[in-house]
Amino acid sequence: MKYAAAAIFAALLLVSCQSGKDSPETDSREANQGSDRREYEQAAVLKEERVTEQELDTKQMEQGKRYSINPETWAVEPTGDAPKEVVLLTIDDAPANYSVEMAKTLKSLGVKAIFFVNGHLLDRPGGENALKKIYELGFPIGNHTYHHQRLTELTEAQQREEIVSLNRRVEGIVGQKPKFFRAPFGQMTPYSRNVAREEKMTLMNWSYGYDWEKEYQTPEALADIMVNTPYLKNGANLLMHDRQWTSQALEGIVKGIQEKGFTIVDPEEIETSPDHRAS
Repeated sequence: MKYAAAAIFAALLLVSCQSGKDSPETDSREANQGSDRREYEQAAVLKEERVTEQELDTKQMEQGKRYSINPETWAVEPTGDAPKEVVLLTIDDAPANYSVEMAKTLKSLGVKAIFFVNGHLLDRPGGENALKKIYELGFPIGNHTYHHQRLTELTEAQQREEIVSLNRRVEGIVGQKPKFFRAPFGQMTPYSRNVAREEKMTLMNWSYGYDWEKEYQTPEALADIMVNTPYLKNGANLLMHDRQWTSQALEGIVKGIQEKGFTIVDPEEIETSPDHRAS
């Protein structure tokens, strides 16, 4: 009887000792958990590296924005040590009849301009194709409202429709919404400014322009005044329109401005913040 009790006690002791050891299953589970932790840590490091690369790319892109639009004077101003002797070319009422021709002229001269578009002109036969050609030639598109009405005479709902519907229309044609907004007749309202902010567009008016005045509706007269006006200064924001005489004067205007020591600024170099400085 004593021997039997001793045997049972020994057996229980052996089982107790074995249960205190890690089983192969436990070892395997812990090994897998360790492997999972290492993989998680490696993935976290890779994710952090990717985020850092994206931030660097973003910073590099932002560094390319060397100019901003002064919201008081509408002049183009350097944001750092960029040259001050620049002017911006803009063309309104596109694409009426001469916008594609004007875009080709500018392309041949190696300079850029913003083409401000009206939606009703896109509704005309060939309007969408004209816009595509301008965009494919490398020119940024601006919003000049759908029907070119005075925003000061419209309700808030109508103002929104004039601006937002054109953005949608342009995006549907070229795949990108306009980044710049210019109100018809340069007349913005507080509400239209807010809509432009929501649509992430930079507000823009102009420094000078003459092609709607009767005395300058010949290529020679227009080129002369655009180049020799006292308003041609550092950062000048030049307004032109889709007109036959403007198209014919365009090469002379560009060359005359360049001969005076100014560079035609690339609109892609104009700084835009999350709200595109619309205030």
